[in-house]
Amino acid sequence: MTSLRALECLVAVADSGSITQAALLLHSSQPAVSHQIASLERETRTVLLRREPRGVKLTPAGRAAVADARRAIEAAASAVRSARAAGQAAGGVLRLACAQSLTVALLAPVIRQWHRRHPEVVITLRESTAVDEILGFLDSDEVDLVLMSTPPPGRFTITAVAEEEIVLAAPTGHPLTEQPTVRIEDLEGAPLVHFAPDNGLSVWLDQSLARAGVHPETVMRTSVTAAAPQLAAAGLGIAVCPVSAVSDGFPGAVRSFSPRWVRQLVAVTSTEPDPLVARFIGNLRTHGVRLPRGVRSRLADDNSASAKTRPAS
Repeated sequence: MTSLRALECLVAVADSGSITQAALLLHSSQPAVSHQIASLERETRTVLLRREPRGVKLTPAGRAAVADARRAIEAAASAVRSARAAGQAAGGVLRLACAQSLTVALLAPVIRQWHRRHPEVVITLRESTAVDEILGFLDSDEVDLVLMSTPPPGRFTITAVAEEEIVLAAPTGHPLTEQPTVRIEDLEGAPLVHFAPDNGLSVWLDQSLARAGVHPETVMRTSVTAAAPQLAAAGLGIAVCPVSAVSDGFPGAVRSFSPRWVRQLVAVTSTEPDPLVARFIGNLRTHGVRLPRGVRSRLADDNSASAKTRPAS
């Protein structure tokens, strides 16, 4: 099989017109260069150099080989640069997958930051609401990093990156939002806008409610995480959702639970993260979940307003 060194020797001879000069360019000996050229000629089964009194000249076959030899040498050098850049977290390709509900509040701001600070890193993104599908991306080596809320089985490496609050979304004036506090137990029998089975939040919410011994009445299901609070605000019932699913300008009421209800967000990799992935995970942990100012204000205002409506004893 053709060695890169043989191609380097051919290019050096073509550039210098002399085996002696080629040896100097390559910091090698003249016999070593001649040996590499002879090896290449045996492999190509043709003569590549014609020796003349004042040096050597390429044969037509040699000239044809030199162009591809230059490209091969540059490709090898580029491969080394790319690998070095990725190893130093300064370049390469970063393949991400994300639970749909986490894209806007957690992932998008960090990707935007990387596009500005690390333009040499190519970032790709796949989204899903199904836990099995998103973990399948890792198993099939289609992605380097998955962001999700449910810690997967132990075959993966898991790094906690943030916490996200779980809130109650309801129509304005709903009785639950006018109580001094909202507890998970208050959801017993309440009409619930639930998540469809293809959304991983469906199983997570069922398990959370079951642990609390609470049984709301499901009145509608949606696959789209951000649609649940909107349907609740429209008067169909209540929704229990990540606060990131509440949009700026939300038309209903949004309340925190007491005690505060949060879910852990994790970065999942198939092995220990390489330097590029580790740097991205570090930025996720630094950034955390940040909500639009309007959503933060709305949550604070609704909690405050409810506290002021505490009935007199």
